[in-house]
Amino acid sequence: MGVPAFFRWLSRKYPSIIVNCVEEKAKECNGVKAPIDTSKPNPNEVEFDNLYLDMNGIIHPCTHPEDKPAPKNEDEMMVAIFEYIDRIFNIVRPRRLLYMAIDGVAPRAKMNQQRSRRFRASKEGMEAAEEKQKIRQEILAKGGILPPEEVKERFDSNCITPGTEFMDNLAKCLRYYIADRLNSDPGWKNLTVILSDASAPGEGEHKIMDYIRRQRAQPNHDPNTHHCLCGADADLIMLGLATHEPNFTIIREEFKPNKPKPCALCNQMGHEVKDCQGLPREKQGKHDQFADSLPIAEQEFIFIRLCVLREYLERELTMASLPFTFDFERSVDDWVFMCFFVGNDFLPHLPSLEIREGAIDRLVNIYKNVVHKTGGYLTESGYVNLQRVQMIMLAVGEVEDSIFKKRKDDDDNFKRRQKEKRKRMKRDQPSFIPGGQFSPQALGNRSSPQAISNPRQAAFEMRMHDRQNSTTSSPNTSLTSDGSPSLTGGIKRKAEDSDSEPEPEDNIRLWETGWKQRYYKNKFDVDASDEKFRRKVVQSYVEGLCWVLRYYYQGCASWNWYYPFHYAPFASDFEGIADMPSDFEKGSKPFKPLEQLMGVFPAASGNFLPPTWRKLMTDPESSIIDFYPEDFAIDLNGKKYAWQGVALLPFVDERRLRAALEEVYPDLTPEENRRNSLGGDVLFVGKHHPLCDFVVEQYKTKNTEPVDIPPELCHGIQGKLTLNENAVLPDQAVESPVPMLRDLAQNSAVSISFKDPQFDEDFVFKATVLPGAKKPAPVLKPGDWEKTNNDGRPWRPQLGFNRDRKPVHLDQSAFRTLGHTMPRERGMPGMYANAVPLGTYGNPYARPLLSGQQQIPKLLSNLRPQESWRGPTPLFQQTPQRTAGAAPLLAWNRMLQSQNQYQPSQYQGLGGPMSYPQRPEDRMDRGRQV
Repeated sequence: MGVPAFFRWLSRKYPSIIVNCVEEKAKECNGVKAPIDTSKPNPNEVEFDNLYLDMNGIIHPCTHPEDKPAPKNEDEMMVAIFEYIDRIFNIVRPRRLLYMAIDGVAPRAKMNQQRSRRFRASKEGMEAAEEKQKIRQEILAKGGILPPEEVKERFDSNCITPGTEFMDNLAKCLRYYIADRLNSDPGWKNLTVILSDASAPGEGEHKIMDYIRRQRAQPNHDPNTHHCLCGADADLIMLGLATHEPNFTIIREEFKPNKPKPCALCNQMGHEVKDCQGLPREKQGKHDQFADSLPIAEQEFIFIRLCVLREYLERELTMASLPFTFDFERSVDDWVFMCFFVGNDFLPHLPSLEIREGAIDRLVNIYKNVVHKTGGYLTESGYVNLQRVQMIMLAVGEVEDSIFKKRKDDDDNFKRRQKEKRKRMKRDQPSFIPGGQFSPQALGNRSSPQAISNPRQAAFEMRMHDRQNSTTSSPNTSLTSDGSPSLTGGIKRKAEDSDSEPEPEDNIRLWETGWKQRYYKNKFDVDASDEKFRRKVVQSYVEGLCWVLRYYYQGCASWNWYYPFHYAPFASDFEGIADMPSDFEKGSKPFKPLEQLMGVFPAASGNFLPPTWRKLMTDPESSIIDFYPEDFAIDLNGKKYAWQGVALLPFVDERRLRAALEEVYPDLTPEENRRNSLGGDVLFVGKHHPLCDFVVEQYKTKNTEPVDIPPELCHGIQGKLTLNENAVLPDQAVESPVPMLRDLAQNSAVSISFKDPQFDEDFVFKATVLPGAKKPAPVLKPGDWEKTNNDGRPWRPQLGFNRDRKPVHLDQSAFRTLGHTMPRERGMPGMYANAVPLGTYGNPYARPLLSGQQQIPKLLSNLRPQESWRGPTPLFQQTPQRTAGAAPLLAWNRMLQSQNQYQPSQYQGLGGPMSYPQRPEDRMDRGRQV
């Protein structure tokens, strides 16, 4: 969902919904990684039934990553996608179903946003390339040093759109990947796998939700199924709540801001392209062994527990003394609906509601105050009661003026604080920073300090440089023609020397009187007194709210509807919306894949289209040339950065587009016609799955009629199966579409076309908790914990999924560590109470020995004879000393018995069992080899 700050706001307000993922790492032996057995219990102490992958959230970071070198070709991209899926599978370990959904053709309401993103990406890419080339020429002209420019084809991420050859090849690769894992991975043994590729219409996450809704409506569905959905979009949280499933978890990458990126010109860290000076590259490591490596940290994952979010919402939304029966499930639906006002992928957010300003909290407070008057809830199973919504919106409209004024005050205060901060930093910066050999080094720098050479000459140069700087005039002193200071006074500073940053011009001025008149005049080019036009805008927005909620709870209400404006109305304009129609045309059909490409691609990405179709984007005589402007305006709309602004692109007229394409449809090749057709889902099972024999029998009998899945053979999953033309069949080799991967010569998996259970167009999926569903155990601290009788037990917050997790106990090595570090005044018995911590021998700050204490050998130098290359005897080879029936000794009592014995294994240093101190660069080498 188009709310960048939504997840940050949610995780700060409800922190207990986040759980860090526990991931079992593959063990490596002699450079070969041993595969992880995913059939073993989940290390996160929870067992998931179904895993759903929103594949576009995987495809993008694997094909054009931001924090590591990009794959060199398409084959490496596919392997990276496979590895990413393996990693998610290893963390979640589903036991029943794996559902992979790739974005297919989207509804028209979504296509407008896709069009804006792709045009903007193309424009920004070309501008960045031009700016990079310009800076490169300037640096080289000044004598700077830059590596030779690499000549490589730029990966156009716009190819990740249904209908392109890339997406068609991805579907083939995923079919191969699924067959390979079903044949080789024990964790996939009894798993049902469903692949919904880009040929199946619909957004990936909404195809997943449609599957869950239709399975929930079947009598064989398990109401206690534990779902896990992988994706980074904020709307997945809304979609998960909309299912009303008690066990729903989302897994996503943990967002870590400000990741270091190398400069695109010199490939050095620490600056951006615009700040590049073309300086020589510093040596990375003692032998420059890290020259071509980036400081890559493996991305970590987190779980978002929606059951805990439901606990939070139940506390927040519960209301007493209502004139109607309180229903928590209905209040959750209203909360989801109110979140749409702050932004989504289909509608612009209202001007007065910003997520960073606490808009959702404001809406909830208004909702709780007004709901007593509404007589009921705002929504029911995806349908909106507009009369009640009008009361909420008009209540927001009453405070719009104060919201705009407070926003201006907060913005001015922030700018003032930033200006004071810049002045303070400028005032406090040192007057002189040594350079050259004596220049300060950043903490964590991998290169070791260089030896000082000719220090006298270096000190002399620094003194002379300092003297020259002290004799120069101050910035505010004007100079005469001969360079001497002028007596007439100072000169004004230039704009670029000012502490304030240039601000975009704001013609609306929402904080001043007359803001509504200026808004409609500037944004819509109409007068605010034009009541008819304002009502048209409001009606379109109300239709959008109804369409979005229906989309989340029932599926796509219309493939053709879209919001025909770039801007939203004000909340105070929502008068008289109760009688506005909210029905949509029935029987609408999605675009075909190549038609969608024509609707969302800029002319710069026309190489993914057939030649005659591409010509319609560039030919001046084309009837739709106005759909593809080479340049377009971006309205910042009160924001600071271009990516936050509104791309003012013309909307595509569907009738004109289809009319133009009728002339070029005959030019399509058979392969292009195949890619332009709509497909469906494919189901895969392995030979151990109970459904395998049933599917194989369908192919043997060549039954062309759809058959129902026996739910008892497939974990209660129901739907229709039909034979697949390009099926994966047992005892038939599966050819690898990736040259670097082997063919599957001995295949035992099978695939078949799958279709979800079908319902009438007017069928309504009930947004309720299913009968038989068990409410998860509460995680949050009860509000009456102190008042109830809990035997004086303190409250223990639940960490992770297991509320009965055993407390952690210290092992023997931990007790030895405590013996080293505990203060002496504790009087701990045994020699470890007074032993000097490892690494402090020879240190002037080491503690003196007590009287009568024996001198411990000097560990780091005399650990073993120089001629010996054998270390201490490993523990598993040592002869046990305990006698039968003897009581076990505590850690420190056991040490007491061996005070007079020298055991090297007890004094293992940071360098390992041999206790040799490591150089910093050696430790870095070892860290990188792991």
